[in-house]
Amino acid sequence: MSLAEATPFPGLKGAGSGRGAVTFLPPRAALTGPAEMLLLRPIVRGPWVLQRTPRLAAVAWGSHPQACTAWTPSRTHGTWSPGDGSRRWKVTAVGALLGLGAGLAYGDHRRRAAEAEPKAEAAPGAPYPVFTRQEVGRHRSLAERVWVTYGGEVFDITDFVELHPGGKSKILLAAGGALEPFWALYAVHSQEHVLEILRAYKVGELSPEEQSQPSQGDPYSGDPPRHPALKVNSLKPFNAEPPAELLTETYLTPNQLFFKRNHLPVPAVDPASYRLRVEGPGGRVLALSLPELKGRFPKHEVTVTLQCAGNRRAEMSRVRQVKGLEWGVAAISTARWGGVRLRDVLAHAGYGEEEEEEAGEQHVCFEGLDKDLSGAAYGASIPYRTAMGRGADVLLAYEMNGEELPRDHGYPLRVVVPGVVGARNVKWLGRVSVRREESPSHWQRNDYKGFSPAVDWDTVDFTTAPAIQELPVQSAITEPAPGATVPPGELTVKGYAWSGGGRGVVRVDVSLDGGRTWRVAELTGEEQRPGRAWAWRLWRLTAPVPPDAAELDIVCKAVDASYNVQPDTVEPIWNLRGVLSNAWHRVRVTVAED
Repeated sequence: MSLAEATPFPGLKGAGSGRGAVTFLPPRAALTGPAEMLLLRPIVRGPWVLQRTPRLAAVAWGSHPQACTAWTPSRTHGTWSPGDGSRRWKVTAVGALLGLGAGLAYGDHRRRAAEAEPKAEAAPGAPYPVFTRQEVGRHRSLAERVWVTYGGEVFDITDFVELHPGGKSKILLAAGGALEPFWALYAVHSQEHVLEILRAYKVGELSPEEQSQPSQGDPYSGDPPRHPALKVNSLKPFNAEPPAELLTETYLTPNQLFFKRNHLPVPAVDPASYRLRVEGPGGRVLALSLPELKGRFPKHEVTVTLQCAGNRRAEMSRVRQVKGLEWGVAAISTARWGGVRLRDVLAHAGYGEEEEEEAGEQHVCFEGLDKDLSGAAYGASIPYRTAMGRGADVLLAYEMNGEELPRDHGYPLRVVVPGVVGARNVKWLGRVSVRREESPSHWQRNDYKGFSPAVDWDTVDFTTAPAIQELPVQSAITEPAPGATVPPGELTVKGYAWSGGGRGVVRVDVSLDGGRTWRVAELTGEEQRPGRAWAWRLWRLTAPVPPDAAELDIVCKAVDASYNVQPDTVEPIWNLRGVLSNAWHRVRVTVAED
């Protein structure tokens, strides 16, 4: 197929020249084979497209790879010449399949980079200027141009953002930073064809002197690295949640994106010398190494959703300011945990079912190895019956999603208490004991409690409220994002739903008009046993956008197996700590053609 045989985009005259480029497409009748659809789908919005690229001026698409010819402007003679179309077809098609390369949008970014960063200094003998991470970090939006790093190189991917098959919002998560943490989540990005496309956007080199140095005397200097996609609510201690649009992409949350809730610096624990202290009845004490735990007790696995007590706190702050981290909707995550049952370990220490019957208000207390500067450790407790009940799934976990427990999540051992607030799931576990009273820890006695909206910081008395254990029914919308623009026609809404205490979610209702009319969403996820529904259900609803609607007020609410339902507004459940925020979740979007 020659350039002359191609059908230009309607309304355009000729091929043009220079930086503005026209993509020529074959006649509509020719678009019948799967190969053409594979090539076009990542870059089209509708049956025909105009692809503007800075350097690749025109592409003539044929019915076979061999007929796909790339035409580029000759800088010397001002004429058109065919390029290596078959090679470019391969890059484009394979890139589309792999999730990065959707089209050939090569640009003369080196000149623009020099204009954008006139102070950049070229290294001796190097063809590209050298930039610092701080300079790269200034390019985080389309308005400022989107720069990323990979290895020691700097790339301006602004012209590729709209072509990204995974969507613009996802590729912009890496803006101003490194690609590696994002590509690590999807191994397909390491393919040579993807790297070849990336190389076309190179604008510079990263300064070799740019290496992070730990702060001297900083108790947080030994904290592990974190994924840059996380939305950071505090650095010291580190607390962060994943972007909502990534949260529900998979049923199990990747370890790197699982929300992080730390109260103190992350301890560095030597697995060789690690011992778990278990205090049994009559003064008996066990000191169990990690190999002993794995060897003496059967391994048990359970899928559990953990949620911070402050999830969705930001919505309470919009009603009246509360004290606490401004969590969005993503201080909740799900993993497949592996370890030993706490019940088995306590039985080995000398506790039995007769103690369960006589336990009354006994508590199992946990103490972590994370400590403040005074030496006080993080601690929490759960009722004895929660740990020792028949079929109890409380774990001393050493695995997370089939991998060794990450440091941020409690390496080498943590407690996982299904159906209970995240604050009781103590990480870096150092000691377990059974007491008549709950843990004396500040976080058990003087935090993570709910109060009336009438209570303020002048009148609050933490001794008057019980510590939060099981959490109420919860749901939230993860897509579309608040303030997004959605096209008319059909809309897909996604989200999660969960309830504490093992109460499964039986229904999620979704409204596009603020709660006047409702539709029932489709639930997905693992089937769970009644009373032991420890993990969330993901949900989705695809529905027509009401004709002539300019805005949508999208609302979701979940119903659990006990027919508990979320309250419709935040005001009646507001509390000074901003915990237990589970009102209907609302997302307002604009309806308009993209």
